[in-house]
Amino acid sequence: MAKKLFVKTYGCQMNVYDSDRMADVLAPHGYESSDTPEGADLVILNTCHIREKATEKVYSELGRLRALKDEAARQGRRMLIGVAGCVAQAEGEEIARRAPVVDLVFGPQTYHRLPELLVRALERDALGGARVVDTDFPAEAKFDHLPEAAGHRGATAFLSVQEGCDKFCTFCVVPYTRGAEFSRPAADVLAEARRLVAGGSAEITLLGQNVNAYHGIGPHGATWGLGRLIRALADIPGLQRLRYTTSHPRDVDDELIAAHREVPALMPYLHLPVQSGSDRLLTAMNRKHTAEFYRRIVDRLRDARPDLALSSDFIVGFPGETDQDFADTLRLVREVGFAQAYTFKYSARPGTPAADMGDAVPEPVKADRLSALQQLIGAQQVAFNKAAIGSVQPVLFERRGARPGQLIGRGPWMQSVHADAPDRLLGHVVPVRIIDGHANSLSGAVVTIAGPEPAPPAIERVTA
Repeated sequence: MAKKLFVKTYGCQMNVYDSDRMADVLAPHGYESSDTPEGADLVILNTCHIREKATEKVYSELGRLRALKDEAARQGRRMLIGVAGCVAQAEGEEIARRAPVVDLVFGPQTYHRLPELLVRALERDALGGARVVDTDFPAEAKFDHLPEAAGHRGATAFLSVQEGCDKFCTFCVVPYTRGAEFSRPAADVLAEARRLVAGGSAEITLLGQNVNAYHGIGPHGATWGLGRLIRALADIPGLQRLRYTTSHPRDVDDELIAAHREVPALMPYLHLPVQSGSDRLLTAMNRKHTAEFYRRIVDRLRDARPDLALSSDFIVGFPGETDQDFADTLRLVREVGFAQAYTFKYSARPGTPAADMGDAVPEPVKADRLSALQQLIGAQQVAFNKAAIGSVQPVLFERRGARPGQLIGRGPWMQSVHADAPDRLLGHVVPVRIIDGHANSLSGAVVTIAGPEPAPPAIERVTA
């Protein structure tokens, strides 16, 4: 009888990919994925340490799972609970100490060992022993020990090509939880991409903590950058779209810019975090780029791909941020123009250099600055969506909508588009005329295009 596996994923797309791979690792051992934790034999919380109060959310969820584990025991069943991901890597033994309900704790570099860890956890559970904790950074690359990825992820799929970070931004825990930068060999990436396309994926998003720092070994021994990898992936029959995330401004090179110009499958949307518009704060963050460097990179990208839309990350209230520093950030947002952005109040992460900086910005000031930034970016996002009205966009339909007969997909610029359409269009790229633009989505109608497709919408700069 098959055992049930439930994985709850927090945070980034990398964690979504890792959760899928955990299911791949466990499938040969009789585990089938379940949509709910009720009745599961194994529950894994795949955690993220980036967001505020991430650890508290994990412990809160473990409290709810305790009741399910107790109920399983009353029914004569054994339910194992695991904590994976970056919180597991950062907290390790502390999770096992604070939450006895947990049977195993393992970091993002060790999930290829899951079958072995489960055997140990079952043995210790039967004997009433200590929890299993594995947060090492193994010498071997985990990708060398994973089974082939299942090729049925859906119309869109994630594909991890790079992990880890060597940047050491002073606010970030990733170098400590994900380790040093590592790039998968190009041949492995291409093979996994072919399996995904054969399984029905029309769009693949390449993932990495610093994905454009990719430096994998090519088929003939030469080192490939991300631009070269994108060109090879674009040659796979049936692969219609490519995206990548998350990027660092310092790793945008000539080859990647040329790929944006010359590879039609590479979508005209880029997430390029800047974090602040203040050079003083960028230095304190150890970003190793200036605001003007960021502007020049954006200009070069838009010269190569004039219809490129940008999103970014911003932190407000970083230690020592002044009114002028924040004004510099607002100025950069007005000058660059963003289709959307992720904005956060700074919160200290234990073990990071910024946590010991002092000179904290008062919470009310952080809140006011965050509100002002969100209003500006929100206005830009609405303007960008409104500019799409009347255009015809190729939309990849991914899932059913809330209403009967409605499908939801994404256009080239990552905007969510909903339209009335039959289920047979799921997984297909279909021309859709945009009839309205909303704060976070577009609505449209499926059309048949006669003649050339209309020009795409341009990003509208919003200055107030």
